[in-house]
Parts: sequence; C-alpha cells; structure tokens
Amino acid sequence: MKHYFLLAIMTAALCLSRTAGLAADSGDVKKELQQLVGNVQTKIRDGKRTEKDLSAELKEFDTLLARHKDEKTDDVAQILLMKAMLYLEVFDDTAKGTELVKKLKADFPDTGPGKKADEIVASIQKSEQAKKVQRSLVVGAKFPDFDEKDVAGKPISVAQYKGKVVLVDFWATWCGPCVGELPNVLKTYGKHHPNGFEIVGISLDQDQKKLTDFTKTKKMAWQQFFDGKGWGNKLAVKYGINSIPATYLLDTEGKIIARDLRGDALEEAVDKALAKK
Repeated sequence: MKHYFLLAIMTAALCLSRTAGLAADSGDVKKELQQLVGNVQTKIRDGKRTEKDLSAELKEFDTLLARHKDEKTDDVAQILLMKAMLYLEVFDDTAKGTELVKKLKADFPDTGPGKKADEIVASIQKSEQAKKVQRSLVVGAKFPDFDEKDVAGKPISVAQYKGKVVLVDFWATWCGPCVGELPNVLKTYGKHHPNGFEIVGISLDQDQKKLTDFTKTKKMAWQQFFDGKGWGNKLAVKYGINSIPATYLLDTEGKIIARDLRGDALEEAVDKALAKK
C-alpha cells in the first residue's frame, strides 16, 4: 500500500483536474493546461516516461508560461507546478524539480501554489532522506536499532532479541495487504517461535484501542510499537518507510537477511535462518 510522495503536489494536481473538468469555459489558461496535462497523461499511460519522450510537452509548458507571463494567478502558477511535478514524479529528477518549485515561489509568491512552495520543498527533502535511509537497509547490513516502549509500556528493541531470528514488521490494521499477509505471518510465528523466532510489530495505526483489539482477536502475541502518528510514526520516519507492509528479516546478530518476504517465502527463510543458529 503506497504511502504518499509530495502530498502537496498531488493534491494540487487533483484540484487542477477537477477544476478544469468542471469549468472548462472559465478561461484559456485552464483549457490549455487541461489539454496539455491530458497529452502528458496519455504518453505516460503508453509507457513514454522520459524527458526525451515528453520534450514536446515540456516545451509547451514553457510556451504557456511565456504566453501568460504577466498573469500572476493561481491558474498560471499551476502550469509551473505541473512542470515541476513531471520532474519530481515522472523523471525522478529531484534537483530540477526542486529548482522549479523554488521558481514557483519566486515568480508567483501571492498565489495558492506559490504559498505552498516551502511545504513542497520540505516534502521533497523528507522524501530524499527516506530514500537515503532505504538505500542503506540492504541484505547483509546491520539493522539500526531503537529503544522504545511497546503498547503495554514494556521496553522494545531489536537488541533485546539478540540470538533470535527477528522479523521487524511495519504494518497497520487499515492496510489491506498487511492483513492479507497476516495468516502467513501467524503460521510462521506459531511454527518457529518455540525455536527462536520473534516478531517486532511497528504499527502505523492512529487508534490504540483498535490496534490492541485487533491484535488480541487475531492472537498476535508479539510486541507492538505504537505512537498514534500514522505515517508520521517515529520509527517509520527513522527507517524511511513510505509503503506498507514493509518487513525486514534479521539474523541472530541483527543483520538483514531479506526484505518484504511474502507467503511461503517467509516461512522458508525463517526455517533456513534458524537452522544456522
């Protein structure tokens, strides 16, 4: 289940689409931008996602901006925002995308999109930090530890399970794929817990009662970390988590054996890891 990437930008894109669709006759800018964004979306659906593939559309963004350069309105600012979004979301060019967002603030400071520029830049930086952390969490690397309290107020960390094979599981009760995978997790836990398999749950829920009721009903006997902050969960942020379920299987020394195992692959990996103890 995908989290968010630059929520402010995505919200602006949705607002543009809905506004343009409902008020196609309200001005040339909206109609022109609606048509341009439609062309971009068509190419993306056809698998054309590179800067070269969309070079004509990029030029058209510049043409529209030049044509309406004296109009410091939300609608014209949206043109620049959409171009920035292309670089950030499609081309994965953070430097260029950030440059365009900063230009949005400089050129359209009194518009809605312009006033959101700082928030967007902060989101970009947060996303880049998450990517950096994620790139470090590779197989063979030591999983960075934490020292917190679980929902029952008891200490929770990876270090306390040294000598055990541990699954660190980022999840939530509202996450369909997480709940769908739960039977496999429960089966693996039931089979291998007596032999030294542990699970550390990190819940992105915001309702503690819902979490505790769910874990009790499902007989999830392992510890859960919860702080009620959803995607802002302290440990989710620490480890750069932007989608769930996200799992890390650790060996007896806390090194990453595998990531995001599903189905029978989880049980097989745990069985193999325990055989090496």
